[in-house]
Formats: sequence, structure tokens, C-alpha cells
Amino acid sequence: MCSYRHEQFTVHQLPALRDNYIYLIESGDALACVDPAEDAPVNRACKKLARGLTHILNTHHHWDHTDANLALKARHGCEIVGFAGDAERIPGLDRGVGEGEVVALGDIGVRVMVTPGHTRGHVCYLIDDALFCGDTLFGAGCGRLFEGTPEMMWNSLEKLMRLPEETRIYCAHEYTVNNLEFCMARVSDDERIRSRLERARKLRECGEPTVPFTMGEEMRTNPMLLPADSKFRRRFAATHGLPPDPLSVFTHIRRMRDAW
Repeated sequence: MCSYRHEQFTVHQLPALRDNYIYLIESGDALACVDPAEDAPVNRACKKLARGLTHILNTHHHWDHTDANLALKARHGCEIVGFAGDAERIPGLDRGVGEGEVVALGDIGVRVMVTPGHTRGHVCYLIDDALFCGDTLFGAGCGRLFEGTPEMMWNSLEKLMRLPEETRIYCAHEYTVNNLEFCMARVSDDERIRSRLERARKLRECGEPTVPFTMGEEMRTNPMLLPADSKFRRRFAATHGLPPDPLSVFTHIRRMRDAW
């Protein structure tokens, strides 16, 4: 378990399944779990912290983000929060939320950001300088478009890019190295991307996570966000015979990644 201190709360990062991350957010008397793929690592962490869960925050309905909902709710009596439109797809949902709503968590407020694309009912949770983004944004990547459209996802990514650059990003999967390798091979071999790939490989070789990272780093090295940069966009569009608008370039890169 890795722990990261913020001004008003602490984030505990728990590896799960093959490449998932579960997060515990500790604030005052509250302890929230983001996307519990498994109950065992959560229960072990709760025992270590000597406290039970008060909330579960689901970013979307996929099983590897909700599979432990019911077991944890039965054990801890916690409240399950998720997108209101996915009430029938999120196990045990108690509170359905939408854009801009705030969930009280101890001494802090958790703001809901609706970010469709990976699924139609995906949400992110923003707490001060920390974003829990599920499968919308990854290290140097973004989620596959299982239910949404490229336009939905690009609009969601644009929303996230408006956050301050120092915002720490807690995503749900360890995909950073593979995503950067794709970027180097097919999109850009910029020195900043090369340097980040080297750092990420060293972290993984030592068994350390590449997550969290900052929004500023993503905007400079994530191939799915590079279409927001006008110089990159014009150059990439000319090379690939595309219209030089962000959505067209993003759509092409996302499809390249799907086939890579």
C-alpha cells in the first residue's frame, strides 16, 4: 500500500487484479473506497488503518471497478455512490449523482465530473488537487470507447485539461509504459515523452507505480491530449492527411491505439 498526503486528506493506493488500482481516501472520520475491484485488499487496508469504510465511489459500472461493492457494503455498511443514470448497472447503488454534485466526505467535499466516452455513464471525482478518473484518463492514454463516441471522449478530456496543471491524477490502471511505447512508435518521439518512458520503466522494474502523475505532465506527454496543442495538431494532421481540428486528430490517434 502506497500513501500520498494532501492538505486535507490522505490517499492510499492498493494494487488489485492484474493491473488495477483501488484507492482509499481518508479524511476525518470518513474512509471512502474508489472502484473496489476486489474486497480482500480493501479489508486488509481497513484493518491496518483500524477503521471501516463509510463510502464507495464508483467511476463506472464495469465489473473490475464494482465487483466488491456488495461484499464491502455487507461488511462495512458503507454508502455506494455512482452515476445516477447507471443505477441498474452499479451493484448496490445508494446515491446516484450527476455533474457538479458534491458528496460530503468527512471534512471535505467530493465534486462529481461527468466524463462519458469509455462508458456513457462515466464520472470522475475531484477533491481539491486530486482527481480520481477511473478509465477516462490513464498515464499517457485514455480509456477505450466501449459505449461512447470520440466526440464524447474528447469533450471529457477537454474538461479535465481545464484543471490546474498541478492536479494529481489517480487513474484505475497501470498502463503508462505501454501507452508511452505506443506514443514513441506511432505518434511522437519528443524528448519529454522519451524521458518519461525511461522513468516509468525504471519505476516498474522496481515494482513501483507510475501513478499518480500530474495533469501538466499528461498535457505534455499523453498522445490522447496532444491534439490540444496546435503545433502538434497541424503537423500530425498534415502527415496523416487529416483535417487539422482536435477531434479529427484525437479520433485518428485513438483508432491507431486500438489497433496497436
